[in-house]
Amino acid sequence: MPRQNYLFTSESVSEGHPDKVCDRVSDTVVDAYLAAMPEARVACETLATTNRVVIAGEVRGPASIDNDRIVDLARGAIRDIGYEQDGFHWQTADIAVYLHAQSADIAQGVDASGNKDEGAGDQGMMFGFACDETPDLMPAPIFYAHKILEDLARARKGKVNGAGALGPDAKSQVTVRYAGGKPVGVTQIVLSTQHFDEALTSDDIRAIVEPYIRKTLPEGWITNETVWHVNPTGKFVIGGPDGDCGLTGRKIIVDTYGGAAPHGGGAFSGKDPTKVDRSAAYAARYLAKNVVAAGLARRCSIQVAYAIGVAKPLSIYADLYDTGEVAEERLEAVLMEIMDLSPRGIRTHLSLNRPIYARTSAYGHFGRQPDADGGFSWERTDLAESLRSALS
Repeated sequence: MPRQNYLFTSESVSEGHPDKVCDRVSDTVVDAYLAAMPEARVACETLATTNRVVIAGEVRGPASIDNDRIVDLARGAIRDIGYEQDGFHWQTADIAVYLHAQSADIAQGVDASGNKDEGAGDQGMMFGFACDETPDLMPAPIFYAHKILEDLARARKGKVNGAGALGPDAKSQVTVRYAGGKPVGVTQIVLSTQHFDEALTSDDIRAIVEPYIRKTLPEGWITNETVWHVNPTGKFVIGGPDGDCGLTGRKIIVDTYGGAAPHGGGAFSGKDPTKVDRSAAYAARYLAKNVVAAGLARRCSIQVAYAIGVAKPLSIYADLYDTGEVAEERLEAVLMEIMDLSPRGIRTHLSLNRPIYARTSAYGHFGRQPDADGGFSWERTDLAESLRSALS
């Protein structure tokens, strides 16, 4: 029997966090290639430190996307995040590009040829998860940790109600209290945010951010017993890559479910959708979300596994955490029937060969609203009725 009464904590980081700056740059490069050639191959890693950005990896795409174009894209991404500081400025940062052609040895295993379908770009296992704790079927701690920072970023960029004093770099952490297996309140709130005025104290920052946090969290979740930690170290002026080196793909738990569900270990950002680290994790979330949306379970985890160069998944595993209305073995069989989980099948079903990835680089890849242009297509619940029918 799962525990019913407990505390669980998840964290999020803002788009200005050093690692997220790198995710944004890498995904901006992915989008540029996919916009020019939907079948492009990209594996792009970014490093950022004091006034320096290094972009490296493997690509296969049009020559029109040269190093000068990539440098311009990186500067535009950094400017949109909001970095105009002496130690990290979109105009003056030294940006070096070391992208080269994709390995022919990898390409021969991944590309379709003759009777061979397109294979997975690497081995590995990917997980998807959904639960009924929030309207977007995400675990409550990570959902609200993301939302706090997203709302603050919007206010910062709009210079609303004092939020213009905040900088791009920020972190949040929310400890949620569960009673009877359901989230009912917040016991601890942690918010650390960069600011430009050295004279601002932790109390000053709390006065700016607290109204946004209270508006974000459900009514009644914050009580007199809730403990606040706002800029607990005091001054936070030096931030972003000037304060801490950033790397692509270093926030995989922030990107997924905040530790509330398993993770296969592969990062998402900087990878085109032939890489199953990304596309199969999206597909697994899509299936898990549709299982919960169909009312077949209150919690659902899906694992799929692949071998490099092999199209068909090696296995699929479903865990309904003793909340299911159907047998998990039957559900696994139906999921394999209802969606083609080969790399090509996933990309086709979810229309992933589009420039839709820069927007995923902060505030989570899951628990977002599907966009009209196909962004976050894995958040749709259009399989729910088919699943109910197949399992009735």
